[in-house]
Amino acid sequence: MVEMTESANILHNATPSSLVLMDEIGRGTSTFDGLALAWAIGKFLLEKNRCLTLFATHYFELTRLAQEFKTAANIHLDAVEHKDTIVFLHAVEEGPANRSYGLQVAALAGVPRPVIRQARKILETLEQQSLRRGGQDDLFFNEKITKSEPETDTLREALQPVNPDDLTPREALELLYRLKKL
Repeated sequence: MVEMTESANILHNATPSSLVLMDEIGRGTSTFDGLALAWAIGKFLLEKNRCLTLFATHYFELTRLAQEFKTAANIHLDAVEHKDTIVFLHAVEEGPANRSYGLQVAALAGVPRPVIRQARKILETLEQQSLRRGGQDDLFFNEKITKSEPETDTLREALQPVNPDDLTPREALELLYRLKKL
């Protein structure tokens, strides 16, 4: 609730002069709810607020926003794996991260080794299942989800065949009343 209250405040009040920092929006709910909220909040900030925003997320799907909006860019902090650990290079690199280091970070944080070993086994199983299905689905590949336009737009359909230069003033007025009813 706190995260969503803060997000609502940002969405209602941020201006093009604002600097907005968003950190792991949607982490407190289910994966799909969190991803959907993060996507919609990010898109709203880009389209409506147009403020400078740093949006930290583990949802790789959000990197697609940079394909949809020229004003969005992906960056990540570089890291290198060394044996079973990770070394953070503290270097900002362009583009999205190419992988996740969740297990290595958990080990660095002190999560017990038996838990890390169990997580690694589960991860291998999940990755194998994903490969059998043809890879992980891109949840935003479907264009309908990312487009803001309605599926059918009766006004546009009614205006499509109309050439305004061919209308008499009376026909234009009648057309206007018809469109108003739609």
